[in-house]
Amino acid sequence: MRHLFFGLAFVAGPLAAQTVSPPKEAAASITSADVAHHIGVIADDSMLGRDTPSRGLELTAAYVADQFRRYGLRPGGDSGSYLQRYRIVQRKLDVAGSRVTLRAGRTAAVARFDRTARFLQGTVSGVPLAGVAVLLGGRLTADAVGRLPLRGRIVVYAADADALPSREALQVGRAIRLAAPRAVVLVSNLPPERFASRIPRSTPARTAPDFRLESAPFVEVSQAAVAPVLRAAAIDLEAVRADTAPVFRELPGLRVTVELRDSVFHASSAPNTIGILDGSDPELRRQYLVYSAHMDHIGISPGRPDSVNNGADDDASGTTGVIELARAFSRPGARPKRSIIFLTVSGEEKGLWGSRYFTEHPPVPIGRIVADLNMDMIGRNWRDTIVAIGRKQSNLGETLERVNRAHPELRMTAVDDRWPEERFYFRSDHYNFARKGVPILFFFNGVHPDYHQPTDSPDKIDSEKEARILRLLYYLGREVGDAPVRPQWKPESYREIVDDSGSGE
Repeated sequence: MRHLFFGLAFVAGPLAAQTVSPPKEAAASITSADVAHHIGVIADDSMLGRDTPSRGLELTAAYVADQFRRYGLRPGGDSGSYLQRYRIVQRKLDVAGSRVTLRAGRTAAVARFDRTARFLQGTVSGVPLAGVAVLLGGRLTADAVGRLPLRGRIVVYAADADALPSREALQVGRAIRLAAPRAVVLVSNLPPERFASRIPRSTPARTAPDFRLESAPFVEVSQAAVAPVLRAAAIDLEAVRADTAPVFRELPGLRVTVELRDSVFHASSAPNTIGILDGSDPELRRQYLVYSAHMDHIGISPGRPDSVNNGADDDASGTTGVIELARAFSRPGARPKRSIIFLTVSGEEKGLWGSRYFTEHPPVPIGRIVADLNMDMIGRNWRDTIVAIGRKQSNLGETLERVNRAHPELRMTAVDDRWPEERFYFRSDHYNFARKGVPILFFFNGVHPDYHQPTDSPDKIDSEKEARILRLLYYLGREVGDAPVRPQWKPESYREIVDDSGSGE
């Protein structure tokens, strides 16, 4: 008996060691070779940079859909397909029918778009936008702007032609847009002749999605053209520009009307790709976790020897992550209690178009989506670190820390946002989920010299590192998918970020 016991023990030991749970098998199925393969396909020169819209983008969406089909995911797109399409139109400003009017008492001035006004960006609704103005200027920061009551206001911004373009100025402009004013009028102190020279001789076409994507129009007017009204309203813009502190004040004596009209001359469409894995629990399967990434990039840079912007890190790496996670969760015994939506979107580089359309037209009620785990650039930089933006906005951060501690074998540490001044929270697709009330985590390795360059190529991706990140995201998804309670916002973050008008069932 003794010899038999030791013999059985000798045999049973290796057999027990070979028994691996389905979740661990699923995580182990994510390999560096598979990561490298998918990125090589998506970021190949033949995809021509995956601009929105483009043939390369369509090929990429078809490739992702084919993977979802192979893994047995349920289609979540239009008419029983994996593709959800949104309309894109090209528009031109109607110069004759557009103007900016400033009025103070009996004094009025009109800036016209053939010589004294210039359209910069935003929505052209065809409806006059009017209201009492607020003045903005001085030494502004994005954080300062974020605390100002700009929603629904007409903002008059004291633009300084002598100021050099800077990253900080870009962040300030983005913060103004996110504050949801009704319209923004930049008053330029360029001499009239120089201002007129900036206006194109022919109206350029603008490409934009043809759905409810309201964004305040930004227009620029020549200060010389509206100077009499500014004097009548006792507004000294030179003093505002010279101020070393942020300037914000009401302008009860100034009324501004922005009238913009345009016409559509071409229409097309762009795809999102959606696959759904139903959860294993009869009740919790009615709730959904989303894994997302954008599959588009910036297309071609004409005139360069290497003109294709491959976008291997940005964001073939994230798109590959969605594909690999879909395969891992679809293995036998690997699905969690909650359902999972695997989503790749287009138009991120244009202004988060695809994710905006998805969150406005989700395949399930938005209130049933419990979290979005977004991946945008996860294949470069540090070998053992990935930034997780949004950790402090909800208890998803605590869940991530717990999962991270439980899997030291991954040799991958998720850390807080290292660049809060860049406001990356507002710059990728997770933001459209957050504004709808969905808790998010955004996984991001930071930018590098190849960002938005043709040199962002597949050979520079660290596929072994990315595979470890994706295994961490797999275990995180299992934790969220099986938890008895859905993730919860921190109250102060909810008040700051969520637009209550768009959340719920």
